[in-house]
Amino acid sequence: MINYYLPLAIAISFLLVLIFTPLNIKLSNKWKLIDIPKERSIHSSPIPISGGIAIALSTLITEIIFYFLIKDFTNNPFFWGIFIGGVLSLAIGILDDKFEYSAIRKLTLEIILTIIMILFGFHIKLLTNPFNEVINLGIFSYPVTIIWFLIIMNAINIIDGIDGLADGIVTISSIVLLITGIITNNMFIVLISSILFGTTLGFLKYNFYPAKIFMGDAGSLFLGFNLAAISVAGTAQFKGATAITLLIPIATLFIPLTDVGVSIIRRVRTKKNIFIADKEHLHHKMLQIGFSTTFVAITGYFLTALFGLIAIGFLLVDKRITFFLLILLGIIVFVLVYNLNKRNFPK
Repeated sequence: MINYYLPLAIAISFLLVLIFTPLNIKLSNKWKLIDIPKERSIHSSPIPISGGIAIALSTLITEIIFYFLIKDFTNNPFFWGIFIGGVLSLAIGILDDKFEYSAIRKLTLEIILTIIMILFGFHIKLLTNPFNEVINLGIFSYPVTIIWFLIIMNAINIIDGIDGLADGIVTISSIVLLITGIITNNMFIVLISSILFGTTLGFLKYNFYPAKIFMGDAGSLFLGFNLAAISVAGTAQFKGATAITLLIPIATLFIPLTDVGVSIIRRVRTKKNIFIADKEHLHHKMLQIGFSTTFVAITGYFLTALFGLIAIGFLLVDKRITFFLLILLGIIVFVLVYNLNKRNFPK
């Protein structure tokens, strides 16, 4: 069944986003959802924003189509959770694009969204380390689940700073999760990941440099939400494979997660508000050095794919070996990113 529906899911979502994105551009112009260049902006002319509307509509419509096509999908308890959560994350993103919410208001809405997801069963109750030791989180499972959603959603939001970077990284992350679903024979993960892959791949046609439209918070929150939800659903369904369901997105999204971590360290050390956006992220630094927008995006894709291969390794080879490789490569990347930001730190 997976072999039959997989290409169909990718094709439908891909074609839908190709149809919706040009309409999204017109809609953004009509609704004045336009990104006017600011001090921290990289682009020099107004660009339509909220491209996430096309991404989300394509994803949600395809999900509904398969809801009626596949009985296993229909009976899956996580379906309506990820569908309704997707609608809510899109709504939060559109409102933020339009009214530019404060960081606290946006964070509050994200927490409410996560609590709703917990009610739908998206709940991290157990953690398993690479050495197969199971940890029952107990009451701490609730804050851990909330923190997980917040980190993933905002990591995608933070790296959405140059043309095609965030969209391409989510495309690759979707492939990794898709392969994970196939290896573990998990239809829900396979379908949601393949749909996400199709929409992000199609949107890249309009979002890669020079971008005709940005995904905006409507897109970054929606995509981040889906990646977080897929992995949490995996912890409930992969049974014995719980060990790798959270390590896979952590490994695949290591670059944006590292950027988030270094940004927090930098802002704490310089006594700046950690919620205030700046122009000191990894992609900004690479542009300041002189690298082109295309080079920065492709470098991000390459590193994401590299970490993704290591993540898949958790399923295929000795977890201790792949975990060691992940830690080694992670330390190297973290040191490089930290030193790239070092000139912002007080001596």
